[in-house]
Amino acid sequence: MELRAPGGAGPGLVAGFDDPVGDAQQVFRAALDAMAHPGRVQAPALACGAPQGLGAAMAALLLTLADGDTPVWLPAQVPAAARDFLRFHCGCPLVDTPAAAAFVAVPAGFDAPALSACAQGDPAYPDRSATLLLEVASLQQGEALSLSGPGIAQRQALQVEGLPPGLRAQWRANHARFPLGVDLMLTSGARFCALPRTTRMED
Repeated sequence: MELRAPGGAGPGLVAGFDDPVGDAQQVFRAALDAMAHPGRVQAPALACGAPQGLGAAMAALLLTLADGDTPVWLPAQVPAAARDFLRFHCGCPLVDTPAAAAFVAVPAGFDAPALSACAQGDPAYPDRSATLLLEVASLQQGEALSLSGPGIAQRQALQVEGLPPGLRAQWRANHARFPLGVDLMLTSGARFCALPRTTRMED
């Protein structure tokens, strides 16, 4: 995934995908593969603009998944350029609380809300829960995690640098709430992977 200089979407606004339809389809297929194979790192090769405050993979995922029917939450201190980018390219409402969001997007350097503070779904509609997009320092080095659960034959190894303190304990509680709970997508630069709520995370 390649970052592009601002331009092509109006003065001062970073452009989105070079090929909005084809690139979004490619990222969507990669996101589906990530959810079907938890912990498997994806790195689609395409050009995508990324404004100040959003990494390349997080920008591409939001361009693909967010729209006028999917509210997005960002930490209050995220630069205005990121908010303008999402409003222009996605048309998504930006909400003030994680509980009101379909996508909770936390770029690197910002505090993530507790998983329990995000939308959990309800027994009749568990799919109405949130997906947390969390940017970390690396998906190639760092602490080693062992993942298991649906979509994993035995164990899936994943190295992550920059997980928030206490996230693993929160994840165990989140997993126990199934079918309710939050799905997690980790991003780093141009890479991302998914951990559905059905995935178990161990050291």
